[in-house]
Amino acid sequence: MLSCFAAALNSIAQEPADALRYSWYTSNGTARQQSIGGAMGSLGGEISSIFVNPAGLGFYKTREVVLTPAYTLLNNKATYFGRQEMDKKNGLSFGTNGIVFGDGTNTRKKGMTSNVLALGVNQIANFRSNLIYRGQTSQSSYSQKFLEEIQNNNDKDANHVADGYPYGTSLAFNTYWIDTIAGGTPNNYQFQTRSPIATGLLQENIIASSGGITEIAMAAASGFGDKVFAGITIGIPILTYKREGAFTEADATSNVNNKFDFARVEESLKTTGAGINIRLGMIFKPAEYFRVGLAIHSPTYFSLTDKYSTTITAATEAYKGILHQSSGDITGSPTSDFKYALTTPFRIIASASYVLREIQDVRKQRGFLTADIEFLSYRSSSFHADPSDKDPSTKTYLKSLNQAINNAYKPSFNFRAGGELKFTYVMVRAGVAYYGNPYKNLAGEKGNRFQLTGGLGYRNKGIFIDVAYVHTMGKDIHFPYRLQNGPFTGATIRSTGGNAVLTVGFKI
Repeated sequence: MLSCFAAALNSIAQEPADALRYSWYTSNGTARQQSIGGAMGSLGGEISSIFVNPAGLGFYKTREVVLTPAYTLLNNKATYFGRQEMDKKNGLSFGTNGIVFGDGTNTRKKGMTSNVLALGVNQIANFRSNLIYRGQTSQSSYSQKFLEEIQNNNDKDANHVADGYPYGTSLAFNTYWIDTIAGGTPNNYQFQTRSPIATGLLQENIIASSGGITEIAMAAASGFGDKVFAGITIGIPILTYKREGAFTEADATSNVNNKFDFARVEESLKTTGAGINIRLGMIFKPAEYFRVGLAIHSPTYFSLTDKYSTTITAATEAYKGILHQSSGDITGSPTSDFKYALTTPFRIIASASYVLREIQDVRKQRGFLTADIEFLSYRSSSFHADPSDKDPSTKTYLKSLNQAINNAYKPSFNFRAGGELKFTYVMVRAGVAYYGNPYKNLAGEKGNRFQLTGGLGYRNKGIFIDVAYVHTMGKDIHFPYRLQNGPFTGATIRSTGGNAVLTVGFKI
């Protein structure tokens, strides 16, 4: 994992988890799509097709406007060294909003049965989360990652250690969390931690995250003979991610003479940027009641900027008292700004739908069953240097980081399925979704997400109202730090959440 490349972390804050965050998320869209598990790869006739399989837009013969507000809830229960803690984060969000321009009247002489344009906005990922965990250990200390950074650089110069690693190690050294070992000489020092690992440490990690990925997309689709439908989407995702973290470890004993009371690392990260991607899709109706679909999502190419800062506070009792230092005290700037590029994995979605009483007049259809299978390889995510960055060490570091991503993650499958029954103007819907484990399990990592969904719909005289509730259960793991040459432990995370979604649409 990334600990092998700790020497580069004095100036760059990326880690494999960043790449996973921007590609491992659940489906989001209208209330109708959400209530059937997010399975929209072959059904068609739904504005959420813009973000799943744009060929589905080819079923439109009219025009409509869609608005989708939502409210999300998330509860995290973390277990760390046998102790459980809980935290939650709720807030407003949104699904697919947009407008569809369908035209099924002037194209039949050309062999087309529809010709459609659409513009949509969708929050495809939501990073809002609060996480806290605590525990007692005599296994290791956060400060050992600083010692490993010094050792990996074979750095024995105390003056360089004091200012050469402004986003961690230098701060720990200047606050005496780590210190020189007595008996050294200039340019030939050894270093130690002041944390009393053997007698036990109380550790706490608190992380507050916010932001998301909002995508603006334009799509076009056509239907040919009401048998074959093809479409394309060009998407512009806009990414914002904010994280405030505070890790604290304290002496688990009442000893006031061991030169350590507590130490705290406070980190602030803000990532912003935008990207571009393309989605291609086709839907084929071999029979009136049966539909199959295939969609390919290109990798998203993001251009991103990080603003990062660190503050360390250490209390070493009568030895040096309480000291604190921020990265800006060394660099002269409140934050470190770093520009780079990120490429996310491509996706392939295969799907099938069975429509009950499939006829030309969709108002007389009686329901459907539909399912999607999605494949993506999380290990194919990769970071790249910004074109303006000519520093060869940046490219070397990012190459090492990409290798760490390849070692940490694996390909995975996601499954979504759902159905609808229609009773004149009212529809009843239900669905299920499973998002597979992205980890290779190098250090106990396992994760997945499971969703149960349901909802109701009403359609009459060009107006439709849909409501949905998505209940999500997930497992994940979080490491406060990783060590190259020592034991480390992660907190196991069990999450439960909900997403209440309302969609209102009008035929125009």
